[in-house]
Amino acid sequence: MLDRYNIRKPSLGNLFLTTTHLMFFDSENKKETWILHMHIGSVEKLPLTTAGSPLQLRCKTFRSVTFVLPRERDCHEIFTALQQLSQPVHMEDLYCFNYLSSSEITPKSTGWDTFDMQSEFKRINVPNDQWSLTLLNKEYDLCDTYPRNLYVPQAASSNILLGSSQFRSKGRLPVLTYLNHNKAALCRCSQPLSGFKARCLEDEQMLNCILRTNPNSSYMYVVDTRPMINAMANRAAGKGYENENFYENIKFHFLGIENIHVMRASLSKLLETCELKSPSMNNFLSGLESSGWLKHVMSIMDTSWFIAKALDEGVSVVVHCSDGWDRTAQVCSLSSLMLDPYYRTIKGYQALIEKDWLAFGHKFSERIGHVAGDPKEISPVFTQFIDCTWQLMCQQPAAFEFNEQFLFTLHDHVSSCQYGTFIGNCEKDRIDLRLSERTFSLWNYMTNHQNEYINPLYSPESIPRVLIPNLAPQTIRFWRDMYCRFENDVHPREPLGDLLLATCDHSSSLEDHIKLLQKRITALKQQLADDSAEKRKSFVSPDTVVDNKYLYEQEAEIKEGVKSPSYEGKDLVKVTSHPLSASYENGLNNLMSADQLSEEVKSVALDWKTLRNIEECSCSTPFDHFSRKYHCWKCGDVFCTRCIDKNAALPGHLSQREVPVCRPCYREVLRSNSVESP
Repeated sequence: MLDRYNIRKPSLGNLFLTTTHLMFFDSENKKETWILHMHIGSVEKLPLTTAGSPLQLRCKTFRSVTFVLPRERDCHEIFTALQQLSQPVHMEDLYCFNYLSSSEITPKSTGWDTFDMQSEFKRINVPNDQWSLTLLNKEYDLCDTYPRNLYVPQAASSNILLGSSQFRSKGRLPVLTYLNHNKAALCRCSQPLSGFKARCLEDEQMLNCILRTNPNSSYMYVVDTRPMINAMANRAAGKGYENENFYENIKFHFLGIENIHVMRASLSKLLETCELKSPSMNNFLSGLESSGWLKHVMSIMDTSWFIAKALDEGVSVVVHCSDGWDRTAQVCSLSSLMLDPYYRTIKGYQALIEKDWLAFGHKFSERIGHVAGDPKEISPVFTQFIDCTWQLMCQQPAAFEFNEQFLFTLHDHVSSCQYGTFIGNCEKDRIDLRLSERTFSLWNYMTNHQNEYINPLYSPESIPRVLIPNLAPQTIRFWRDMYCRFENDVHPREPLGDLLLATCDHSSSLEDHIKLLQKRITALKQQLADDSAEKRKSFVSPDTVVDNKYLYEQEAEIKEGVKSPSYEGKDLVKVTSHPLSASYENGLNNLMSADQLSEEVKSVALDWKTLRNIEECSCSTPFDHFSRKYHCWKCGDVFCTRCIDKNAALPGHLSQREVPVCRPCYREVLRSNSVESP
């Protein structure tokens, strides 16, 4: 395997091809490279060299790797196999339908009910006296790319809804996607089939009904996210944009986000810049500028802020692009993210994706290229949404509950096809494929690993409700950790996020342990106080002679279940009823719990090993910049993700929640629990 920065020192090893992965093992450097077939975007055979036949792979996760095989025949066979395995012909051949989780013990159905459209709209007080649920799309007859539950103005009749649907591209009529607390509504749709002169009275009435749902404003905006020249060109195809003369009290705005083809070309130029063999500062900056990627990211954020600002000021907005499933999804979700703090939590962000992307029909399978199809339909629409979220996180790090790793996991699993969550182009496709029955949900996996995605800096009370982005050109940053994630020597030795997360985990473990110790101390104080009070109550007369030797011998015999004939009857009653017997019994119980207390103290690591200068796991797996290091909460050692795949409740934690532990510690905890169990 070639190193782009040091071609003279390649990694030598063995290449293995399985049904799901391409694996390269470098035994000398103890290095493993695993590439999921579904992550492969393109495979290319390069010209023969003196070293052998080069094979270059470019992945959807922005990994670029070149293997040199000694024999050209082997190279051709792997090339042919990878082309077939990375581009299945049928949806049924995707990885998710054959994936069997080895670590998840929950059934496949778990996680598919995480999001409920009606519950999400109830959270924003819909339905109400202005907005209601329509059942016209229950069988997807009104629009097959919309969800079955649609929220429309209460005043809109069935004829208005049907007429508006027929006048909009793909039947995607204006429907509610978010209602602000001030009654300003955010609605989404597709472009009208207006051509040069066509009009539709029902569509005009539909927009008027949306306007009247907001009593706080006498007008509303219709935002066309396309450049105006593109919208005008669509008129020739019988589509286009709304005629201002036919729609009253509505202000129209074109906000200039480019189409999927421009975005695809822009990302391609960006990656070419990132893969320069001899990069200089001048070459990199000029390549970044010519790609236009950051300009496009800023354009999406600018449009989203225009919408969010209008809603915050109490003005309703209707948004569309061409068909309403690419740019519309981007700006609707981002403007909601800016307005609503709930969407900045882990659960809320997942709900936002479920609503504005999955339910409202973003064509994930076509835009990502899950199956073989038209390459012109592939475009980084969702990648740009993730990038815009990261830009907001950089500007307001305390506003988001999740970290960068959360975004990486989302982005990578959109194309991995390991889970069924992002398979298909709309809600109807996912129902027809029976994904909830046949595949695992990504949300269940992320819930089980939620501790990896917590942002230690999250402090929602310190952030205003509305997140105002800084759109100055110098604040829009190149996301090195995303687009150069797999490059060596361009990342910090220890990512700050990992250090913060490890510190928070360690603090959480110690706080939980302290709570248990405080509880034990309180119980001990209470017991000592009770014993002292008992002694004061049971005062023994000076005239009474107590034979202590006799008393302790009898107590020992009782404990051992021994019944001496000479001590039966009243003597036994006399001993067991003696006031000193209760205190002695408590003393024995305290002695018995000393081992338990010692076990509780030893079960929690007070000191954790530092992450610095640890180059490999105990299993000999080397650590690099994109493989995270994990601490065992019991012993405090550092392990790789494969060696710390167990969770257990530690005796030294009051909460008894399950925490990450290494395999030896996991076995030790199991043994301890089995000994304590009766």
